[in-house]
Amino acid sequence: MDNRFNLFSFSGRMRVLHLSWIAFFVTFVVWFNAAPLLGPIAQSLGLSKEEVKTLLILNVALTIPARVIIGMVTDAYGPRRVYTALLLLCSLPCFAFAMADSFTELALSRFLLGFIGAGFVVGIRIIGEWFPARELGSAEGIYGGWGNFGSAAAAFCLPLVALWFGGDDGWRYAVGLSGLLCLGAGAAFYWGVRDTPKGSTYFKPKQSGAMEVTSKGDFYLLCLMKLPMYATLLLLCWKLSPSGVGLLGSTSVMLCVAFLLLVLAVDLRQTFRVNRKIFHEPVPEYERYSFRQVAVLNVLYFSTFGSELAVVSMLPLFFRDTFGLGLAEAGMVASSYAFMNLMSRPGGGYLSDKFGRKTVLLILTTGLAVGYFTLAQIGSEWPLTLAVAAVMACSFFVQAGEGAVFAAVPLIKRRLTGQIAGMTGAYGNVGAVFFLTLYSLVSVEAFFYAIAVSALFGLICLAFMTEPKGHMAEVDADGRVTLISVG
Repeated sequence: MDNRFNLFSFSGRMRVLHLSWIAFFVTFVVWFNAAPLLGPIAQSLGLSKEEVKTLLILNVALTIPARVIIGMVTDAYGPRRVYTALLLLCSLPCFAFAMADSFTELALSRFLLGFIGAGFVVGIRIIGEWFPARELGSAEGIYGGWGNFGSAAAAFCLPLVALWFGGDDGWRYAVGLSGLLCLGAGAAFYWGVRDTPKGSTYFKPKQSGAMEVTSKGDFYLLCLMKLPMYATLLLLCWKLSPSGVGLLGSTSVMLCVAFLLLVLAVDLRQTFRVNRKIFHEPVPEYERYSFRQVAVLNVLYFSTFGSELAVVSMLPLFFRDTFGLGLAEAGMVASSYAFMNLMSRPGGGYLSDKFGRKTVLLILTTGLAVGYFTLAQIGSEWPLTLAVAAVMACSFFVQAGEGAVFAAVPLIKRRLTGQIAGMTGAYGNVGAVFFLTLYSLVSVEAFFYAIAVSALFGLICLAFMTEPKGHMAEVDADGRVTLISVG
């Protein structure tokens, strides 16, 4: 395998990296193809402001369980097949959204499209397989940052596509085009990658159905960390109830709540089944890992990626309302937030490789808190250029923080990387739903202040994080132990 980290190469591990970020890029174009088009969509179908905000929340809701599920499936069946299937299947609700004629049809297809946001998890596992620890932060950062730029590309390009087609249906053609990109990316990924380098072992979980932990304390912490994900889905039920936008009736809401509580009970029971052994006999030292590391990264991703998803969704409307910009202008200006992904997320990963995961996370999380406090001060009296500069500065710390989080994720336990990435990624969506719901209830200033406070809480949690070092051990099907360097 070529040992050079050459971004201009398209062979070996670099081909895997490029095809992975391209696939992720397309998932983000599709996932956020509605945000910059909400104005014409609302005008075309007569949507209320409350219905528009509900679409934003629905867009990220299903991704919470989807990332957990896709993480488990990826660990079990391999990234190549899972990413391909996800891209091909998610083109269907994308086309359905393009053809929708009512709010109910829009809401259902938007809800289902949330599944495509789970694609990110798949790439984390495959990049972890192909790159060593000393370059893992940079590789994961490029994958995440360049792929994340899909949201900026959607904000910048899709309004232009809609205007080019023109008429009331211009937005439909723009959304439909992103669905075609989804089909193409799925085919390219399937034919262009392998799960591991030649001769390497793809380690799979010993049991399926729930994440494995290696101590009793970690088991209870895992169960505790599941609760916010279910609480967020319950929050969504309230938002869709007669007390919210009224999309669901009281009986439907009660059935949804009962279903979620039943799933939670089954999930906890399954988690106990998979981990029952740790209550009767100790896990060998070389197989242990600290789930506390996962919990800290979950909290940090809640603030970083959760805030990015929320801000990317609301920023075009914020610039339009605050500075009186047109549709295309607001979309282009708002894309400045996600534009920073091209450099900041890879930068966060690179800095983590050079100076340590924990140190870099402390610095970036502090910058994130200061950045959102600054955004809360923006008003119509600000020069537009200064407002854009503040947004871009804040986004650097947000996205570099995301890169630093996922520079650490693959170094915890190789065979569980998909599940760890899935849970951490899901917390990003928990943050997005929480912040978007808050956005629908409070002022923009309070919205930004709340994100800053969540970052301060992340700083407290970082005190419990341990810098990855040494090796992690994995055991293959024949019982042979492999040591994998983590720092």
